Amino acid sequence: MPAGAPADDFRAAFDGAQLAMAVVGGDGLVRAANSRMLELVGAGEGGLAGASAAELTGLRDEPWSWAGFVDVLQGRRASLRCTRRMKDAGGRSLSVEMTLTPLSGGRALLSLTDVTEQRELRAKLRHLKMHDPVTRLPNRELFFERLTGALQDARQAEEPSAEHGGAGPGGQGGARPRTRGAAPAPGAPGRVGLAYLDLDGFKAVNDTLGHRVGDRLLAAVARRLVACTAEAGKAEKHGITVARLGGDEFAVLVARSAGTEQLGELAQRLLDALQEPFDLAGQRLAVSASIGVVERAASGQTATALMQAADTTLYWAKADGKARWTLFDPERNAHRMTRQALSSTLRPAIERDEFTLDYQPLIDLGDGSVRGVEALVRWQHPKLGTLTPNRFIGLAEENGAIVPLGRWVLATACRRAAGWCRLRPADPVFVSVNVAVRQVWDSDLVADVAEILQETGLPPRLLQLELTESAVMGSAGRPLQALQELSEMGVGIAIDDFGTGYSNLAYLSRLPVSALKLDGSFVRGFSSAEHPSPADETIVEALVDLAHRLGISVTAECVESGEQAERLRRIGCDTAQGWFYSRAVPAERVERLL
Repeated sequence: MPAGAPADDFRAAFDGAQLAMAVVGGDGLVRAANSRMLELVGAGEGGLAGASAAELTGLRDEPWSWAGFVDVLQGRRASLRCTRRMKDAGGRSLSVEMTLTPLSGGRALLSLTDVTEQRELRAKLRHLKMHDPVTRLPNRELFFERLTGALQDARQAEEPSAEHGGAGPGGQGGARPRTRGAAPAPGAPGRVGLAYLDLDGFKAVNDTLGHRVGDRLLAAVARRLVACTAEAGKAEKHGITVARLGGDEFAVLVARSAGTEQLGELAQRLLDALQEPFDLAGQRLAVSASIGVVERAASGQTATALMQAADTTLYWAKADGKARWTLFDPERNAHRMTRQALSSTLRPAIERDEFTLDYQPLIDLGDGSVRGVEALVRWQHPKLGTLTPNRFIGLAEENGAIVPLGRWVLATACRRAAGWCRLRPADPVFVSVNVAVRQVWDSDLVADVAEILQETGLPPRLLQLELTESAVMGSAGRPLQALQELSEMGVGIAIDDFGTGYSNLAYLSRLPVSALKLDGSFVRGFSSAEHPSPADETIVEALVDLAHRLGISVTAECVESGEQAERLRRIGCDTAQGWFYSRAVPAERVERLL
């Protein structure tokens, strides 16, 4: 107290303060309380003297605040400030901001400020921020918050409980209160489930009927999802949250999952609930949903990883035909991750010269000589070893890497073929190179071929470009013009895997095709004289005859026996390739064959 200040003045200020205050002794008991404090707790004059301040404010319920209270009273901490829930004299629940500061003589001043209105306003603002205005469901931000909390709770449920004891102020137990691990929750211990849902066909509703009807549909979908999860009180029991993540995407969190069976049943119920049509503003609307389901132990998981897995599984459900739910499959995901890794490293692999070419001979069925070779690309992957085209060509076509890769294959194959031409000038072999239709669209294939032929010195007649039947038969505009220019240049055009795609024979009359390569599925019908396939043999014979009448040569693929080769020769097939003659081999072995 300052020198000369009357004690009565300070007492009057203490009693008349609008702030609820009490003086607490070093033992944690109330020594004196002002009128506002007495009014707040509903105690009469002197009714708080000797009461435990910790019990009065509920500090014992929270280990952190109780520990801070003890430290202030024992001089180890300068002050304590926290927010507590307590009831006033009328039983109304209040939010109070509690401050404890040291006084002289081992005492402390406890003050309480009613912040209920501020807290309620913040709660309303938070609710608006964390909920979707259309469906009134939790939004993405709140969903992630609850998912993170569910993972933490699930991990804590697996940890052993911890207890502390001892003596403390006020004669009410230890300086660190006894804490207990989380009580066992319903369902499997420490497991979390997630269903990620996307409406099929919602965009059509928005586009045709407008956003107002679309919003009504979203709200109706939300009500059905909530009703579905609330059946038999399961929502509260398993900690289920239904949220709208944005657009036509919803998510259902099962914080205390009972296992994959429970999640599968829930996903099916959600699908069944959405199968029923919606009657909105005189319109009967029908939508379906695709759902990705993830269920796993919380240990080692993060909210981001779970959502990524759910998003991947939702994509599978859509790719598999929509209107279904799909459970996360680690093996399928590993395959996807491998594809993604391969896709992202394709272009750098071209720059690092990780690709090589093998060549499979094309044999003249008349005299058995080598008439040409087909170039087949291989990826010498530093971790996965040698990869065949079926592992990466599709990826290269998807991400555009097929253009630089195809240019490299074409240049390398032409360079080799030019060398073989010098080895056997009197009877040179041609080289056949596979070309993707995207190479025609995304690059100037004609200019690339002309430049490579000029650089390597390979005559155009010794280059054959192979395109799949589906690519060639759909050619129009730029692709068709490119094929015609290449043919005029002298380059051969072959249709690969003929008989497996559109098989539109009318195209053959206007496309500059010089060769047909019959798919191996036809040749397999020639595998045994004891069990022949008359249909396959008739089809091949008709195709060969038709091709020859159009001036087109025919190559049979996948020839694996001498019997097949002989029967194809009798039918009139021109050339053949397959393991009966040779597998695809490095360029050096081709030179020995020549």
